Amino acid sequence: MNTENGTTGIYPDIHKETPKSPSKTIMDHGPEDLALLVKAADFAARRHRHQKRKDHAGTPYINHPIGVAYILTNEAKVFDVITLVAAILHDTVEDTKTTLEEVREHFGQEVRFLVHDIVKECTDDKSLPSETRKRMQVENAPHHSHKEIVHLADKLYNLRDLERGTPLGWDRRRVREYFKWSKEVVSGLKGTNENLEILLDDVINRNLK
Repeated sequence: MNTENGTTGIYPDIHKETPKSPSKTIMDHGPEDLALLVKAADFAARRHRHQKRKDHAGTPYINHPIGVAYILTNEAKVFDVITLVAAILHDTVEDTKTTLEEVREHFGQEVRFLVHDIVKECTDDKSLPSETRKRMQVENAPHHSHKEIVHLADKLYNLRDLERGTPLGWDRRRVREYFKWSKEVVSGLKGTNENLEILLDDVINRNLK
């Protein structure tokens, strides 16, 4: 499990200046876009407020969707506000009682459609057998749209989280199987975002040696 200088390793470049970074940043969005992003973060935080990640520290679940949005902006160089809002919201539908209709009411039809697509592609529906969920992610992976880049960022966050430590109830074999399955899923998303694909290949190969 790799860490650097005591940091989590989920955002490895957070303190680095990258000369290749584009001049556009999230602050180039207008006030309406920024307000929508803040609204999405607040909405997600409220809906996930009683949930924790499966790590030993009991990290607040909201760290995950916010972390996925961070990866999209800072590593994938994605600044589309609809994509970022959908990334922040996607687990509210999958893991809380939030409905797609609520998403539409608060954030509009475009966000609702994208959240639906992300949930379908990244499904972890606990009512489905584990092997079925895994097969659905692999089969859904090649159908290209904005959902795919969110899927890659989501996968990268989870894999980095696994590098930090084994989740509660998991053993090393299960962790390795997750990396092997992720490699299969990511292979179906080649050509989506070069930056994320390189980072994913690195973390997967590092843990499958």
